[in-house]
Amino acid sequence: MSAETVHVIGAGGRSGAALCKALLAQGRAVVPVVRDDDRYRRGLARAGVVLTGAGALREARFGDLEASLPPLRRALADATTVVCTAHARNVPVVLSCMPERAQLVCLGSTRKFTRWPDAHGDGVLRGERALLESGRPGVILHPTMIYGAEGENNVQRLAALLRLLPVVPLPAGGRALVQPIHQSDVTASVLAAIDIDWRGPEAIVIAGAAPVSYRDFVRMVADAAGVRRRPVLSVPAAPLIALAGVTRAIPGAPDIGGAEVRRLLEDKAFDVTAMRERLGVMPLALQEGLERLFGGL
Repeated sequence: MSAETVHVIGAGGRSGAALCKALLAQGRAVVPVVRDDDRYRRGLARAGVVLTGAGALREARFGDLEASLPPLRRALADATTVVCTAHARNVPVVLSCMPERAQLVCLGSTRKFTRWPDAHGDGVLRGERALLESGRPGVILHPTMIYGAEGENNVQRLAALLRLLPVVPLPAGGRALVQPIHQSDVTASVLAAIDIDWRGPEAIVIAGAAPVSYRDFVRMVADAAGVRRRPVLSVPAAPLIALAGVTRAIPGAPDIGGAEVRRLLEDKAFDVTAMRERLGVMPLALQEGLERLFGGL
């Protein structure tokens, strides 16, 4: 199944804009469904979307996922394939507004696996449950930490912090595993999912090629960003959580929350067999992805 026209909810966000760019390059028609027209246009510009490409970018349609539903129903009335790059907590609303026979591809997050539940992870779980219980055709893709998008602030924040700190304090010495995914692999996974004829609802984790320890991740980011490696200092989590609030008062320092520190103690390593075999996407190795990010490729 190849969708010639794709309705994209959240087209102005990082993943949404990257997807629009890729769909247009494939010669497909894109119907952006947005809440804020200015943000949408800024997102397209940031992603370098060329409006004169092979595909057709339709006029944006208004659809606020947290407001009145009739506009969203009108925006999706003719949809056959809907991609929702907005937060997964919105999946129940999207399902209620899209045609019964349309397929849904949406983005969740591996935050759903955290041992420290929060609003973000709880919303992902609600969205996944809504899709799986609906019986509707589609898939929710759960990416790990995404890096490499235009304007992303995950790896970039870490690089900024490494420029400021003489040492890198990490709970448990940074032994926990991480498996970040490059934006290009997120986009490739969504494109692949669009073209699958889903017989029912599924959930698939998408991640980088292999996990690395957070300690090694920090070193790889420093090398790719051209920052001198800082020694890693193993410290208990509690002092780091307290220190996290102090970063808000340091000019130029990234804002780090206590919850982020706690999650540094969790292994975030995942099997990508389904990503490779079901979606046909071979994820980038972390080093190659970081070289693309900091090399400007």
